[in-house]
Amino acid sequence: MLRQIININEDECNGCGLCVSACHEGAIGLVDGKAKLLRDDYCDGLGNCLPVCPTGAITFEERDTLEYDEAAVAAKIKDAEDLVQPETLACGCPGTHSKVLKHDNVQKSDFQNIPAQSASTQLNQWPVQIKLVPTNAPYFQNADLLIAADCSAYAYGDFHNKYMKNKITIIGCPKLDEGDYSEKLTAILSINEIKSVTVVRMEVPCCGGIVSAVKTALLNSGKLIPWQIVTISTDGEILS
Repeated sequence: MLRQIININEDECNGCGLCVSACHEGAIGLVDGKAKLLRDDYCDGLGNCLPVCPTGAITFEERDTLEYDEAAVAAKIKDAEDLVQPETLACGCPGTHSKVLKHDNVQKSDFQNIPAQSASTQLNQWPVQIKLVPTNAPYFQNADLLIAADCSAYAYGDFHNKYMKNKITIIGCPKLDEGDYSEKLTAILSINEIKSVTVVRMEVPCCGGIVSAVKTALLNSGKLIPWQIVTISTDGEILS
């Protein structure tokens, strides 16, 4: 079918991701740091992405391609809307219930010769697993967000006071968890006002997956959110 559709010049694309956010149909994605038209049949040819491109990498062209699939796009948008609704797991496990945790900063230690401050928790919400947190939980609003590889809290002894204090903490393991975190993290960053993002990873290569997911989510959200990466060694040292 001959129709108008967008064309992306990868040489001119700077990978900002603004066009990804502007495309309501989900036709555009980032591949190897460049915007790419992923599905011709998802592009309606109206060009909402054109005015947001800071480098002018996107233009119209007329070519023989698939017909715009309005029904498939509508189904995709509905799935995305369902993603930001409060998740209810079939198991009904109490551990999946979202809640804010309130506690004194200083608690009496249960262990002899250990300072009370060191023994107190700095966890401010539940749940903590990336796969389980509701994307629109109220504790995300105006939060400093900590996204951590779950091993890091075991490797670094003062993890609670050093990294979790006054932050909302979510954790995961890109090697053991199924799927990619980027879609869930994109929803969290997009629908909430996040003040900052801190990523704590281990030095092992597989932890690069959590950093990649955060980068993708930041780009897809279309927001400029300050962020930093901290790397912990397997023997508990801060490497960067």
